[in-house]
Amino acid sequence: MKQSIKERVHALRMTFHPNSIKAFIIPSTDPHLSEYVAPHWMSREWISGFTGSAGTAVILMDKAGLWTDSRYFLQAMEELEGSGITLYKEMLPETPSITEFLCQHLKPGESVSIDGKMFSVQQVEQLKKELAAHQLQVDIFGDPLKNIWKDRPAMPDSPAFIYDIKYAGKSCEEKISAIRTELKKKGVYALFISALDEIAWTLNLRGNDVHCNPVIVSYLLITQDEVTYFISPEKVTAEVEAYLKERQIGIQKYDEVETFLNSFPGKNILIDPRKTNYSIYSSINPQCSILRGESPVALLKAIRNEQEVAGIRAAMQRDGVALVRFLKWLEESVPTGKETELSIDKKLHEFRAAQPLYMGESFDTIAGYKEHGAIVHYSATPESDVTLQPKGFLLLDSGAQYLDGTTDITRTIALGELTEEEKTDYTLILKGHIALAMAKFPAGTRGAQLDVLARMPIWNHRMNFLHGTGHGVGHFLSVHEGPQSIRMNENPVILQPGMVTSNEPGVYKAGSHGIRTENLTLVCKDGEGMFGEYLKFETITLCPICKKGIIKEMLANEETEWLNNYHQTVYERLSPDLNEEEKVWLQEATASL
Repeated sequence: MKQSIKERVHALRMTFHPNSIKAFIIPSTDPHLSEYVAPHWMSREWISGFTGSAGTAVILMDKAGLWTDSRYFLQAMEELEGSGITLYKEMLPETPSITEFLCQHLKPGESVSIDGKMFSVQQVEQLKKELAAHQLQVDIFGDPLKNIWKDRPAMPDSPAFIYDIKYAGKSCEEKISAIRTELKKKGVYALFISALDEIAWTLNLRGNDVHCNPVIVSYLLITQDEVTYFISPEKVTAEVEAYLKERQIGIQKYDEVETFLNSFPGKNILIDPRKTNYSIYSSINPQCSILRGESPVALLKAIRNEQEVAGIRAAMQRDGVALVRFLKWLEESVPTGKETELSIDKKLHEFRAAQPLYMGESFDTIAGYKEHGAIVHYSATPESDVTLQPKGFLLLDSGAQYLDGTTDITRTIALGELTEEEKTDYTLILKGHIALAMAKFPAGTRGAQLDVLARMPIWNHRMNFLHGTGHGVGHFLSVHEGPQSIRMNENPVILQPGMVTSNEPGVYKAGSHGIRTENLTLVCKDGEGMFGEYLKFETITLCPICKKGIIKEMLANEETEWLNNYHQTVYERLSPDLNEEEKVWLQEATASL
C-alpha cells in the first residue's frame, strides 16, 4: 500500500533522533543541480506530495514547510492540503526565508542537516554564513530517504548516443580545444563540469536520462593534457565507447568521481560554485588549488554556430507547420464540446510527432483553460481536466525537441467571446512582447536592462508578473539554459549575437484568466552606430498570434506594423508546406490587422 505524505514525513522523523537531526532541508534537484531531474532524485516531491518543478521542503520534528515561487502558489496550496506541510510563498514580503524560519524554530548550538550532493558550494556557504549568525551549524549528511523510500525508482541507465556533427556544427575535438584555450587564458589547468547540458554539448553526446531533456547523468573533467568522462558503464554502448576512445577520452565509473578527485594530481582546478555540489567540492585533493568561476562552456554553448542557427530555423519551420495544423483543428473542434485540456495536449503531440526529426517534447505541455491559465505552470490531471467551451482564453505553452533544435512557444487563444478585461490584458501583454521584439540596443547590453520594455505596458496598469521575461534555450538540449536571461534581477552576462532567448511577458489573475505570448528570438547584429556596434532581436518562432483578443485602438501604428510584418513572414515561411485548406486558414490567421 502506498504511504500517505504524513506517513512518509513520520518515517523521516523516525531517523532524526538516532542521527541527532533537528531539521532537514530537501531541495528539488539532483547531484548536478539540474532544474529537471530523473525520478530517482524526486525526493522533495516524494516527501511533500507537491509535484511542481521548483520548491524546497524543510522538515522539523514538529513542523514542516514547503517554499515555492509564484508559478506554483495555487498548485502547491491544493497539493499540500491535509499533508501537515505549510506552504510558504517565496518573494512575498510576509514570507520568512528558509533560514529565518530555521532560526525561529531551532535553539543556538543545534544544526541543520542537508545532503551535500543536493546543494551547490555557493548554497552551502551561504547557508552556513546565515545560520552562524544565530549560532546554528550545517551538518553534511547523506541521503535521508535512502532507507525509507521503499519503491524508489532506480538510477537512470538508458544508453548515451552520438549527436551528429551535421546538427552540432562543431566537433567534440573543436569544442575541447576552444575550452582549453579559454582555460589557458586564465591560467587554469583543469575544469570540472557537473552541468549535464554543458557535458552533452562538449562531447556531442545525448541521452534519455531526464524527461524531456536529452542529457546523460555524468561528470566531465577536462585538463590541458587529458579528458576523463565519469559515466555508469551500462550507459556506454560499443559505438559510444569507440567514439570516446578515438577522441582519447578516458572513461571512469560515475560513482567513483569523488575517489578520483581525492587523488587528483593537477596543480589547480576550476569549478563553478553555483553548479558543483558540495560533496564533490569537498572531495577534491587538498593539494590541488580550487579556482572558482563560471565554466567557459556556458558561454561557448550559448552562442550558436552557423549550423545550429540553420538547424533551429528549420526546426521552427516544421514546428510552425505542426502548430498551424493544430490551431486549425482546435478552432474546428472546440464547438463540438468534446475537447478537454488533456485531449488537446494529446492532439498537439500527434501533429508534432508527424514532423521529421521529432524526438519528443521539450517540456510537459501547459494547457490551461480560463482560470487554469492563471496557474503559471499548470499541468492538467484527470482530476483537474476541464472541457473547452467556445468562450474565454486557452493558454497553451508547449515545445518540442527536434534533432536540429529545441522549440518553446506560448499562445493565448481566444476560443470565443471575451470580456473587456480579458481583451485589455491580452493587448497589454502583446504590446510588451512587441516592445521587446523591436528592441535595438548597443553591444554590451544585459538582459536586465531590456526587461522593463516587456513590463512597462502592464506596469502602467499596476500589474506585473513574477517570472522572467526571457530565458536561454539549448540546441537539442534543455529548454531552460543560461547563462543569458532577460529578467528583473541583475545578471552580468551580456547579450551577444548567436544567443537564443525567449520573449514571454504574461499576466495572471487567480480565478479568472492567464495570458502569455512567447516567441523565441535570436540576437543579431544591427550595424554600427554611435559609440560602437548595435544589436537587435530576430523573432525565429513561426506561428500566428491570435488576433481575436486584440483591441486595435490600443496598439500604436508601429506595433500594428510589427504584427502585420511578423504574420506575413509566418505565412511566407509556412504556406509552402501546407495543403490548400490549411493555407486558407493561415491566410485568415495572418491577415493584416
